[in-house]
Amino acid sequence: MAPTRAPRRRDRHGHGLRGPLVPAGIPLQLSRSAAFDELVLDSVERLEQAWRPRLSSVDVVVHAVPPVDVIDLSGGPVPLGHAVPATPDHPARIVVYRRPIELRSGPDPRGLVHAVVVEQAAALLGLPSAEVDPGYDW
Repeated sequence: MAPTRAPRRRDRHGHGLRGPLVPAGIPLQLSRSAAFDELVLDSVERLEQAWRPRLSSVDVVVHAVPPVDVIDLSGGPVPLGHAVPATPDHPARIVVYRRPIELRSGPDPRGLVHAVVVEQAAALLGLPSAEVDPGYDW
């Protein structure tokens, strides 16, 4: 049996990891999905200021990709979000799909995230998107 080596704790120059490269609390510490979640929360907070009574019971969920039953398999575009109306068992829900938005938005997904949240909230409220958010311009 060959002897096993202990894992190396130092690099080839004899130095170990000297500490975190970025102090905690600085945005570089956020993962990409955590940063995306923050964008969604910011969007929801903007809408709740105007629509608090009607949106207070709505759950907002972020999924990485849409499930197969939501995707149009005939070649249509992949959805960016989905609104699920309330049932007796579950409150209304807005679902935002992270990966499709990241792929379509480029380096700054903030505008597209807000547009998706506004569109899904408008679908739940039964109102036009421009009425839910007067700044909506998609």
